[in-house]
Amino acid sequence: MKFMPLNLIKAILVLLVTLTSAVFFVFQSPQTQNPSSSLSTMSSSSSSSSVGRSFVLWLHGLGDSGPANEPIKNLFTSPQFRNTKWLFPSAPNAPVTCNYGHVMPSWFDIHEIPITADSPQDESGLLKAVKNVHATIDKEIADGTNPNNVFICGFSQGGALTLASVLLYPKTLGGGAVFSGWVPFNSSSSIIGQITPEAKRTPLLWSHGIIDRTVLFEAGQAGPPFLEKIGVGCEFKAYPGLAHSISNEELRNLESWIKTRLQSSS
Repeated sequence: MKFMPLNLIKAILVLLVTLTSAVFFVFQSPQTQNPSSSLSTMSSSSSSSSVGRSFVLWLHGLGDSGPANEPIKNLFTSPQFRNTKWLFPSAPNAPVTCNYGHVMPSWFDIHEIPITADSPQDESGLLKAVKNVHATIDKEIADGTNPNNVFICGFSQGGALTLASVLLYPKTLGGGAVFSGWVPFNSSSSIIGQITPEAKRTPLLWSHGIIDRTVLFEAGQAGPPFLEKIGVGCEFKAYPGLAHSISNEELRNLESWIKTRLQSSS
């Protein structure tokens, strides 16, 4: 009887853990509108008409894809999102070190899983991915969207890329939202010196599950203090009982968070 090599078994196990740690959430269709609420709905519609065009870029996690995350936008039912353009790009296929070189969708290389606050970083790969994100933002702004209405959001590896993309963008954006992510560069990195005063004013929301075993909670929890040292503010929310996934509660909070930051069209 032939046995499978031990290193191949480990690779398959790590791959399965990564792939099954994608975005999970319970989607519920909006309830039928109650006629008695029509007056308040009209009022909301009126106020939403003054909200300018907005843009939400969602960056998925390792081994996932953009289209698989598109149902997220269906949860954002507030009238303020009627003028919102959503974009869910997919990462290119690349060999990933933590998966023993197996090729899979990845924004940049990841050296180990679980990811801790001290995990090694792939800064060169990260910067290439940031450049592509910035090109997307530049195009949207050139098409007429106010930078203050541009929001970058990401889960896991996409959350780490979100953080770097927001910090390295030369203008103040509407906000960046990190879900189960980590700081993808070290405290001694030259990246810190590239962060402009305008970028430091971009609001940041960081959400992390306390029982996350893929990107450890300690890695997420270390983010805000790290950012504070370099002059960047961050709103951090911990979610008890949440593993490496996204909950409806997190997305509802994100919807409210973005709504309060949307700029008018005037």
